Amino acid sequence: MFLSVFDLFKIGIGPSSSHTMGPMTAARRFLDEILAGDWPRPAGVKVDRIGASLHGSLAYTGIGHGSDRAVILGLAGETPQTVDPDEADGIVARIGADKRISPPGHPTYRFDPAKDLVLDRKTPLTGHANGMAFYAYDASDRLLLKRIYYSIGGGFVVSEEELQRMKAKGSVTTEGKKVPYPFKNAVEMLAMAAKSGLSIAEMKRANEEKHMSREELDAGLDAIWSAMKGCIDRGLSQDGIMPGGLKVRRRARQLHDKLQEQWQQNRPNPLLANDWLSIYAMAVNEENAAGGRVVTAPTNGAAGTLPAVLRYWLHFHPEADQPSIRDFLLTAAAVGGIIKSNASISGAEVGCQGEVGSASAMAAAGLCAVMGGTPEQVENAAEIALEHHLGMTCDPVGGLVQVPCIERNALGAVKAVTAASLAIKGDGTHFVPLDAAIETMRQTGLDMNEKYKETSLGGLAVNVVEC
Repeated sequence: MFLSVFDLFKIGIGPSSSHTMGPMTAARRFLDEILAGDWPRPAGVKVDRIGASLHGSLAYTGIGHGSDRAVILGLAGETPQTVDPDEADGIVARIGADKRISPPGHPTYRFDPAKDLVLDRKTPLTGHANGMAFYAYDASDRLLLKRIYYSIGGGFVVSEEELQRMKAKGSVTTEGKKVPYPFKNAVEMLAMAAKSGLSIAEMKRANEEKHMSREELDAGLDAIWSAMKGCIDRGLSQDGIMPGGLKVRRRARQLHDKLQEQWQQNRPNPLLANDWLSIYAMAVNEENAAGGRVVTAPTNGAAGTLPAVLRYWLHFHPEADQPSIRDFLLTAAAVGGIIKSNASISGAEVGCQGEVGSASAMAAAGLCAVMGGTPEQVENAAEIALEHHLGMTCDPVGGLVQVPCIERNALGAVKAVTAASLAIKGDGTHFVPLDAAIETMRQTGLDMNEKYKETSLGGLAVNVVEC
């Protein structure tokens, strides 16, 4: 049972890993299936038109999250990792005008987004709240191929058949990869750490290096942090109104300038660390809301929490160095993999406890580890952070990843640092195990009313008047 660090930390564009990166990836998968041609069709008949429908949460909040835009970009041949955010709007506008798509390696297909891309709020797909269907037609509009995909959080996309196999196995982890430390929960993780004498980061590194060289792993980890840091820096340099119609103004740059002024004047500020944490997280999530390049950590909606805590580590701790950045990310990924395998990181499935709650737990674990925490203290830090996000709903106003998502990431970062600080001062023994908190999150998500799970049908989404 194995989830790579690169499964959890994916570089892509905002505003949502489930609603942007997932649909874009699914569209590309459908194109690949068309090209592969290993599906039944009459001899000589070719695909002439493509259609798509979004269901469940993707339909309810698709416009606000840019899911429709993501599908169009995916069908144009773009990927979340390589699409230029500055070129995306031009690509979408051109396809809307031409009513055709010409993905690389394919012929030109008819595709009119106004007619061929449907947000179907009446027909949920049973596998997952984030469901979508793609269709291929011949020149007579006869259906040749239909495929259903689900965006299950963090940019992961599975077919209907793959989802059923995962449910049967009780896991969404990568299959077929043997690793030296195959822990599937926190109890096993701690037992393996005790037996081996290794840290969580060292065990995670050993697992990763079973499938890649140390140089490849370190280069990949450095690229993740470079993308996170770049996102923070860009977010701190931008201002103005974010897209989407809520007229929410960026605040990170202005707050950053004020903090810099206080920093230079040596004015006492007992909340200084919290202020920097909040600004770093807000910078990332403002970039995400604007469709910029971010790293899932473990999702786009929760992308600011972990980078903010890591930047805080580098800012306030003189012992921070490049190897500690890698250990932070490896430890965070180990905890994130346990959460995803045993519960969910999808807001549409379990609410925001699965997004910002998971991110805060991952960040707390990473910080505790680089501060010298034992595996038991690291597990305690993750549990504290997750426990105090339990029950958190996902109720974005207007379906946009802006309110309350941007500030929620900031508070998730503050909780993560607090959790790590509490855990490092103890000996690792505590009352609630991390596995119990994860299972509680899963059960709470199952019990949570659907209107509080990324549908914008309840909570702040209906109690805040849009301007």
